[in-house]
Amino acid sequence: MVEDRVSRIAGGAVAKLDNGFIRILVYAPNILRITFSPDGSFWDQSPIVIAKPVKGGYTIEEHRDTLSISAGEVEARLDIGTGILRIRTSETVISDIARDWKKIELRGYESYSFNHKLEISKDEELYGSGQHAGYSAHGGFGLVGRTVYLAQRNTDIAIPMVISSKGYGILWDMHSFGILSIRGGELRAWFEAGKNLDYYLISGPDLDKVVSGYRFLTCAAPLLPKWAFGYWQSKERYASQDEIISVAREFVRRGIPIDVIVLDWRYWGKYGWNAFKFDEKDFPDPEAMVRELHSMGIKVAISIWPIFGKDTEIYREMEEKGCVFQGTGLLNAFKRECGELFWRKIEEVFASKGFDAWWLDASEPEIEPRLIYTTWQHDLFPEDLNLYPLFETEAVYRGQRSSSSKRVVILTRSAFAGQQRNSAINWSGDVTGDWTTLRTQIWAGLNLAASGIPYWTTDIGGFFSGNPETEGYRELFVRWFQFGVFCPIFRVHGTYYPKEPWRFGEKVEEILKKYIKLRYRLIPYIYSLAWKVYSEGYTIMRPLVMDFREDPIARSIDDQYMFGPSIMVSPITSPSTTEREVYLPRGLWYNFWTGEMLAGGKWIMCEAPLDRIPLHVRAGSIIPMNPPEISRASEKPEWIELRIYGGLNGRFDLYNDDGETYSYEDGDYSVIPIEWRERDQTLVIGKHFGKQRIQSLMIRIVWVERGRGSDIDAAEPDQEIVYRGDEIRIKRNRGENQ
Repeated sequence: MVEDRVSRIAGGAVAKLDNGFIRILVYAPNILRITFSPDGSFWDQSPIVIAKPVKGGYTIEEHRDTLSISAGEVEARLDIGTGILRIRTSETVISDIARDWKKIELRGYESYSFNHKLEISKDEELYGSGQHAGYSAHGGFGLVGRTVYLAQRNTDIAIPMVISSKGYGILWDMHSFGILSIRGGELRAWFEAGKNLDYYLISGPDLDKVVSGYRFLTCAAPLLPKWAFGYWQSKERYASQDEIISVAREFVRRGIPIDVIVLDWRYWGKYGWNAFKFDEKDFPDPEAMVRELHSMGIKVAISIWPIFGKDTEIYREMEEKGCVFQGTGLLNAFKRECGELFWRKIEEVFASKGFDAWWLDASEPEIEPRLIYTTWQHDLFPEDLNLYPLFETEAVYRGQRSSSSKRVVILTRSAFAGQQRNSAINWSGDVTGDWTTLRTQIWAGLNLAASGIPYWTTDIGGFFSGNPETEGYRELFVRWFQFGVFCPIFRVHGTYYPKEPWRFGEKVEEILKKYIKLRYRLIPYIYSLAWKVYSEGYTIMRPLVMDFREDPIARSIDDQYMFGPSIMVSPITSPSTTEREVYLPRGLWYNFWTGEMLAGGKWIMCEAPLDRIPLHVRAGSIIPMNPPEISRASEKPEWIELRIYGGLNGRFDLYNDDGETYSYEDGDYSVIPIEWRERDQTLVIGKHFGKQRIQSLMIRIVWVERGRGSDIDAAEPDQEIVYRGDEIRIKRNRGENQ
């Protein structure tokens, strides 16, 4: 009987099966945790999940050989005899039909390998599994029909999280080498090592709710400083203090907006690999260098590796304290005391000189500075193979939070589930500069976003760069740059050739400046979305399935995406291309460049000369924009332009804070709710909330239509108002404030 094999526990129940034990716990009305143990012991010290099971609000029923647990929005029904677990959401049923295991020995201790089999609908698509940006990305965007390896390496980020077009997601709390294979209505997941087979089923059906559920489990993503959303200029490498300062001065001289410049590796020179020192020959006074860059309004990020050359003083200190893996120069980030020491050294050498952001390179990790992927990680920590970047970024995040009110900014090449809580930005690694790779970057960024990681960027133009004096590479770079404007983080990097805007000739420089200007005009929109990332678990860079899940065409499109709720981006990913087909999902849309209103639910042909990326804005959108003169993301604008795209009701919350500290966590911010009511043709700018006071804000209102409120430049406003924090209603065409 079922009662002989089921034990009720806090948050759920445990059942004894023929081949092991299964535990079902409720974490939220839409989240279940399912853990399978071969021997009946359950390991609950998760490094990625911080949430705890609920204490009530669920129901358990036992009937003959069936155990049912309902959380409210998702239900699990276990057949005790067969071991089959059927999980029912509002739209589908996922059947957990096999959890095969094998006892193994790794590095002298016992573990289990697991082969997990789930039956899913044959007509659904899956997305996520991390980022696969190099040659491994060439299989495509959606995961159905593919096999994906979950192992950290340069250009591959392993995150065992998928979301479904059927409105649910699965997060496996498994850290070893893994393989996902999805074919013919069957999802197989193999994990090399673990104490249990552990996963969470998150029901939506709205996919924002699924990703928000992932963030609930693993923690919210802190708000990055406002300057992080501006333009980043980087290269491999600025070889001297004089060079990096001269490049920054040239940006200022040419009037090109910029927020961050990056100092890449080998500044340590004669002192040895990652010595945490500056070679005085090339960097005689790094503190003065940072001061001068700051005087130009430019922040400075610096490359820091987890590998220490064995001829360096820091290696000897780390080894003496037991903080490197034996036989390597790799920081043992799994030891908390070693992570704390790592941060203290960063603080002592870099933070004290004023550096603003930490580029934690090679965080897969590379074991030695050979710049190639190896399997040595497997020999050091196989059961926790994919966890290293989570622990390294956590050490730096915790360290800075303990000693500074400045917001943490980490750029790093690898990630694992939960890493968003460490203020980590990922980039797609050392990708090649070619058209095929540009196309795969779209897939890479969208799948990482679907895996719950909100902040991502790419080496615009490819890490392995072409010559900016050649026409072919100029064209590729422009198209990649246009795509980069609509990534969460906007950053140029690469080797072989410098890639500052003026290196490409006057004509291309003007195009690049135009798109940098567009990025800075959109900062109020982007920063408000970043607030939603923190406060709601939102996703900025969005596969079309997140907004148009019911549209089978939209679900399959791999080269268009939404940037926030309003802007659909359709990059150009082939040479000599001056037009492309774009699919407009159902509804009303505006051509961003012309203001023309278009009916959706069909394919259209869009003009795309070299200086134009196809952009379409959903009817009902409200887009706040900076004045065109803004050249730093944190610069306070004299006015805000509000573009109203009529045709449907719309709402947007305009967010602001000090842009630099964590005071927003205590409510020191302002949110202005803005609503467009189509039927009444009325714009309602609501009473603001938050502790930050609004003295006065000039708002220029533009109702977009053909030839008006389109393109990048500021439009002549239809109306101007001064907002002081209280509600204002503006009737279109009447000019009356109420």
